[in-house]
Parts: sequence; C-alpha cells; structure tokens
Amino acid sequence: MDERSLFALTPDELRQRFERAFDLECDLDPMILRARLLRQRGSTPQAHCLEQELLPLF
Repeated sequence: MDERSLFALTPDELRQRFERAFDLECDLDPMILRARLLRQRGSTPQAHCLEQELLPLF
C-alpha cells in the first residue's frame, strides 16, 4: 500500500481508503449495512428512512 501521508492523498483516494476500512468491519449493525447498501444502489429516500429508524430517542 502507498505510504504517503494522509494529507497528500486526494479526496477520492481518502474515500477509497475509508470504504476499504468499512469493508473490513464485521460487527456493524445489519440495519446500518442495509442503509449503506441502499445508498450505494441509489435508493437514497429508502436509506434516509432507515437511517431515521436508527436515530436515538430522546
């Protein structure tokens, strides 16, 4: 892997590293993963609704 400073990376490279790190997570709540998948597939309204369900109640 490239050893450049994080400050030297382009925004796209930072996003790609972030996405790779997310792929390594295995204990995320399934609803969070589902919302992320919906966003990736372009189903933003459905993802937003699901995210609203995940907000804490006050």
